[in-house]
Amino acid sequence: MIERLCDELEVPLRDRNTFHLSAGFAPAYTERPLADLGVARAAVDAVLRGHEPNPAMAINVRWDLLATNEAMRALLGGLDEQLLEPPVNALRAMLHPDGMASRVRNYTQWRAATLRRVRRQLERTAAAGLEDLLTELESYPAPPTSDEADPNPVNDLVMPVVLITDDGDLSLHHALTVFGAPRDITLDEIAIETFFPADEHSANLLRLLTHSQTAGAMPV
Repeated sequence: MIERLCDELEVPLRDRNTFHLSAGFAPAYTERPLADLGVARAAVDAVLRGHEPNPAMAINVRWDLLATNEAMRALLGGLDEQLLEPPVNALRAMLHPDGMASRVRNYTQWRAATLRRVRRQLERTAAAGLEDLLTELESYPAPPTSDEADPNPVNDLVMPVVLITDDGDLSLHHALTVFGAPRDITLDEIAIETFFPADEHSANLLRLLTHSQTAGAMPV
């Protein structure tokens, strides 16, 4: 009955264990580090490598980085060292004033969209640490270079994040991939966020960045 109710309510596996314990049963789901997930870890690595030259990263429910490909490491290169100390949080790295904020041309739009995602995640999972992360992200001021204008008015389907580089704007769409029917808590909370070029110039720029460096700072 616990499982049937949790299935209907889409309760995360971590919280299902709490229900099992409250009912007097042993936890039904295990939690292992990503490195111990065997074929699932291999699948994560395969997706990340296969997405080159486009950036991709594996994140948990709090957007902590679990793994990245070379293109994503290049994208995060050059940030303040404090933001790159484990556990690295992808949203903190993106929105913090000492992070990528000054590189994001459409920072105001991207920040609003990101905060909506965090609020939805908090409402759905109530994951530990998410509320504090949301409060922290909401406190960040917009950088002085933030551009209020729509950077890609031709595309009315998806809003890209637009990064400023020495070689012109790099516009990226993003998508999320999750594992179907997970039986492990870690796997249930993993998502692979992949970025795609929003235009031909961005596609060429990503190929150039990946070809010219295996890792390092993105030119800004």
